[in-house]
Amino acid sequence: MTSPALLSVSGLTVEYRIEDRRNASRGEVVSDVSFDVAGGDVVAVVGQSGSGKSTIARAVQGLLPDNGRVTAGRILIDGADVTDLSQRDWRHLRGTTVGFVPQDPLGSLDPLKKVGDQVAEVLIVHGLASRRDAHRRAVELLDRVGIHEPQRRAGDHPHQLSGGQLQRVLIAIAIAGDPGLLIADEPTSALDVTVQQRILELLDELRVERRLGVLFITHDLALAEHHSDHVVVLRDGRVRESGSTAEVLVNPADSYTRQLIADAPALSPDKYARPQPRVASDDPILRVRGLGKRYGDHRALHDVSLDVRKGSIHALVGESGSGKTTVARVLAGLAGFDSGEVSVDGALRGPGSPLGGTRQRAQARTLQMVHQNPLAALDPRFTVGEAIAEPLRINRIGSRTRRRHDVVQALERVGLSPDLIDRTPREISGGQRQRVVLARALVLHPPILVLDEPTSALDVTVQAQVVDLLVTLQRELDLTYLFISHDLSLVRQIADDVSVLESGEVVETGPIADVFDAPASAYTRRLIAAIPGAPARAA
Repeated sequence: MTSPALLSVSGLTVEYRIEDRRNASRGEVVSDVSFDVAGGDVVAVVGQSGSGKSTIARAVQGLLPDNGRVTAGRILIDGADVTDLSQRDWRHLRGTTVGFVPQDPLGSLDPLKKVGDQVAEVLIVHGLASRRDAHRRAVELLDRVGIHEPQRRAGDHPHQLSGGQLQRVLIAIAIAGDPGLLIADEPTSALDVTVQQRILELLDELRVERRLGVLFITHDLALAEHHSDHVVVLRDGRVRESGSTAEVLVNPADSYTRQLIADAPALSPDKYARPQPRVASDDPILRVRGLGKRYGDHRALHDVSLDVRKGSIHALVGESGSGKTTVARVLAGLAGFDSGEVSVDGALRGPGSPLGGTRQRAQARTLQMVHQNPLAALDPRFTVGEAIAEPLRINRIGSRTRRRHDVVQALERVGLSPDLIDRTPREISGGQRQRVVLARALVLHPPILVLDEPTSALDVTVQAQVVDLLVTLQRELDLTYLFISHDLSLVRQIADDVSVLESGEVVETGPIADVFDAPASAYTRRLIAAIPGAPARAA
């Protein structure tokens, strides 16, 4: 017997009013969307950025922005029509009937309040506990969601907790009022693979324990496969396909769903398989020996050694805080180190400070670093053309006319139109910005790129486009990549070799097939076990 729907969405259409200095217009962002969420079930709404997923999440809890409104359809929660509910009436439902787990923990928690007080506030506001009892129950909730030493942690502020701990605090807040419906909007997108696994397992436990209905918003079909019963595939605000997760993902009827599956690294591990193994040189173009670095009392790196073969893609993996980015910054000359030695294409460097201006400019022709956040890597005052030309200008290469020609070539190399040359970074999309950062790195024609989480801020479709480009450029230009990532599915797809970092130490290194098929380290086995995309669980 099918459980009655906790949430029933039928024919939902949402539009936003868009205003500029000259005129105002309206645009539909969600059109005729329907689905049900029953108690104990997880319904995943999937699609790329801009597909309307988060708009649906906001609409079903009365949180559309002032310029957004429902123009058609109905939203029922526990059988009651809430489509046109006032904000005053919604305040009684949020927290007690509907719980919400947002994407960004730091942006969702008050930095000035202790986390225990923020959990207790839900109970106090809804009259579910006295102030004294609310604190005790807040500690119990923190304990339930797996916060170690909950009594002590309740007195901490958000900045004192890790990303995974913060996400657990948000889950404690979401379940504090014992809601029947939980909306989780990309709840693990900012977390590394092992923390992501633990958070999703916690949500699964709570779903079973409390018979929660869960609306799970995600761009990752691998997560939907592993953690949902039903899936709704959205594109441009419209449902392209819906049904049981097993049926939709095993036998997708729609071409867009098939494309999303192909773009998800965990679901398409052989996407970049070569007819014959590519032979990289046995000569290391990057060599690290006994690398050690401390930040005050904290040991960031200890006796790190690795070789990156010329012409290879060498992945560096590990959980957040394992030291991956510190290694990258040392190799790029942006950070000094305390012990060991580093060789970049034969140029040997010993312990000491970061590279100075002259040596940094010299190394820039050999090695370039591509950062995780393209907006942070691009000066907002510069146009796209100025940003790409900056390495040429700093190194006094070419005339202004020649530099503009090189910029156009760099844009075309990464699949961008020269028409973007006079735009600013904020006037282009996230995927385009990442391509601009890549063009900037390639304009000096370096043989080595250090790629620090280059696709982690992108949805799965745009990520696939950027990775396709990276793989193509690597093969065409015979580039060497040190590819830093916490996404082991992606690493398995593209890398030749891999080194695994745990707490600043290399615990395993070798060819990708050897390490993934027969990991020697317990830590590596744990990382591999956390890769999403195992067969969907039984309902």
